Amino acid sequence: MAEAADNQGIGPSPARRWLRRTASLIIGAPLVAALLAVPAAPAAQAGVPAKTPTGSETVKVSLDTVSPSAPVKGDTLTVAGTVTNRGKDTITQAQVDLRVGSRLFGRTSIDTAAQRTGYVPGGDPAPLGGAYTVKFAKLRSGTSQDFTLSVPVDELDLGDDGVYQLGVSLTGQTAHAPYDHVLGIQRTFLPWQEEERDSRTKITYLWPLIASAHVTAETNSDDQQTPVFADDDLAAELAPGGRLEQMVSLGSQLPVTWVIDPDLLAGVDAMATGYRVKSGDTTVTGKNHAVAKKWLTSLEAAVSDSKVVALPFADPDLASLAHRGKNVSGALSHLQTATELAGSTVQTVLHVKPSTDFAWPVDGAIDPSIVDVATSAGAHKVIARSDSLEETGGLSYTPTAARPIGGGTTAVVSDARLSTAFEGDMSKAGSSTLAVQKFLALTLALSEQDTDEERSIVVAPQRMPTAAQAQSMATALHALDDGRWTKPLGLVEAAEAKPDSDATTTIPRSSQYPKKLRSQELPTQAFQDIKSTQVSLNNFQVILTQPERVVSPFGNAVNRSMSTSWRGRPLEAQQYRDSVRTYLQSLVNEVQIISKSDVTLSGRSATIPVTVQNRLLQGVDHLVLRLKSENATRLNLNDGGAVAERPIRIAAGHSQSVKFDAAANVNGQVQMTAQLYTEDGTPYGGEMHFTVKVSEVTPTVLLVIAGGLLLLVLAGIRMYTQRKRANADGTDGDNGGEPEQPSDPTPDTSPESRAPSDSGEKVER
Repeated sequence: MAEAADNQGIGPSPARRWLRRTASLIIGAPLVAALLAVPAAPAAQAGVPAKTPTGSETVKVSLDTVSPSAPVKGDTLTVAGTVTNRGKDTITQAQVDLRVGSRLFGRTSIDTAAQRTGYVPGGDPAPLGGAYTVKFAKLRSGTSQDFTLSVPVDELDLGDDGVYQLGVSLTGQTAHAPYDHVLGIQRTFLPWQEEERDSRTKITYLWPLIASAHVTAETNSDDQQTPVFADDDLAAELAPGGRLEQMVSLGSQLPVTWVIDPDLLAGVDAMATGYRVKSGDTTVTGKNHAVAKKWLTSLEAAVSDSKVVALPFADPDLASLAHRGKNVSGALSHLQTATELAGSTVQTVLHVKPSTDFAWPVDGAIDPSIVDVATSAGAHKVIARSDSLEETGGLSYTPTAARPIGGGTTAVVSDARLSTAFEGDMSKAGSSTLAVQKFLALTLALSEQDTDEERSIVVAPQRMPTAAQAQSMATALHALDDGRWTKPLGLVEAAEAKPDSDATTTIPRSSQYPKKLRSQELPTQAFQDIKSTQVSLNNFQVILTQPERVVSPFGNAVNRSMSTSWRGRPLEAQQYRDSVRTYLQSLVNEVQIISKSDVTLSGRSATIPVTVQNRLLQGVDHLVLRLKSENATRLNLNDGGAVAERPIRIAAGHSQSVKFDAAANVNGQVQMTAQLYTEDGTPYGGEMHFTVKVSEVTPTVLLVIAGGLLLLVLAGIRMYTQRKRANADGTDGDNGGEPEQPSDPTPDTSPESRAPSDSGEKVER
């Protein structure tokens, strides 16, 4: 009845309406609550502030200076830095203290200590206190204060020679914790050795001069073939304060082995003598000649009495070649070329004879295939790293770097801890100081290892250190100048050192190669692109009268396409390869057959001209132009054949018109194909097609023409007779004849001729 009443427009009773409203509220309440709760959660979450450091991490302690880095008896140790309050509360009665821990034994204990953070009650030593403190009445939230602590080394109570942990802490009070407690601490290491050791560790430190590729395959059109750079970014690295300038300036004062990419030298030498820089679709004159000259002069002086190792030209990626490239035919031949070019480039630019017997895979990571590729170009020494060629014999000490790995090859194993010591951000003084102190501590701990013989240790840092990293490395090496526990050694001598009989010589399997490094390798497609470019270059150079003007710049560009510097930059690597291939193709296209319009033959025989254009800046030779008739029955070439050939030789910037004899047999159209070939039969460039329209003169037509000629002759005789009679009668006679007929139109092909065309005409560019 209720439904009937509603349908009839009669409203429900008051009691029923109350029941409905109550039910709706009960049912809808959870939904409303849910809707309100959904946006509330993110809002609350967005309002939560980042976690504020508390406890012993409230204050950040930065150690910017530890001087001297490795003190001796009688020195005064100075530790300077900054404390920063990262907490919410103001710190009162703040005091900065110096803490000296107990001696650490072994490099593992140094690694463990370096990972500790925060204050450990009972684990950290007591502060020196006394006069060796710095106090601040207040340290407000977010503010920093500098400090300097100086203490005589004799007051540190150092015992036996070795590595000691050194800490700087800040103690104070806050409103929430009104009592003295440690609010921040930073630890470092203090190497301690009073006198020179009887047995010192030989340290070989590699000093790499390597840069990314900047030179393109393009050269200017002048006689000097001025190289064209993709950009002028290299100048910033060579300028005062730049990365490469710092490497030379710092390295000149250090006992290091220079490891140089010859491509860098070639590029800077080009800058010094004249270069151009790409700017959109054109090039502009480079302006940093003076910077390049100064850098080269400084480098030549720095290496004059030093050991120099030359990597293969452009520092090819050995791992990429081994894992992705060696199955692409011709890839390994580029490594051989790059190795041969290395020595001559260094000698020409720096006037020193380098060693070219070393291969340096990325991060010293090796496997059997990498070693095979590295030695395929003549290298007999491979710079590996101890985290790749790990010790498995349970040695209690670090063995000498050199060790035989079979086939007459020596692995020179660099120490992973020391080689990676300066890979972080060294632009901040605090980070640099900690890295330097740890490096020194590790070298001293290594020298203290239980062995009776002197060992040779190699340090191979990152390939392209930043300026800040180079400065940190130099600081660490200068701290070893006094030679208390180390002495310098060149890489060549380190490779010739007597190997440790107990050291590992087993090359790790390919499956053990680091996945991160493998993911950064050049893809197989890169080597296929390089192969394609090389094939085009080979076909192009054989037609040139001066092939060396093309072979050298493109050969170097191909080597750069395999450079280790492309790791982590796949897009830039692809763009560089594409630019080399595109520019080469543009040069190839400068020698081409000029498109030809259709030809009409109005006789049995004629000549067909085909024009070849050379827009290059040098002559071309050893080319053959082949013309082919697709219907030799209708139109044949070369005394009855379907194909005719003519040798091509054209001067720079000229074109040549080549004439082919043709004989027509049947009326109609014939498709013709013109194609250039090198002398070995390889097609050069694309085909050019055109049509020949044959209009052969038939016997019937000849009869008609003969009849017409006969009529003309008879008409002429009649006219002559009439004139003669008129003259005889003494009267002028009209010639009565028809006007002279125009001659047949001249055909667009010349009569049959075998005379060669002239040497060519100048091409307007």
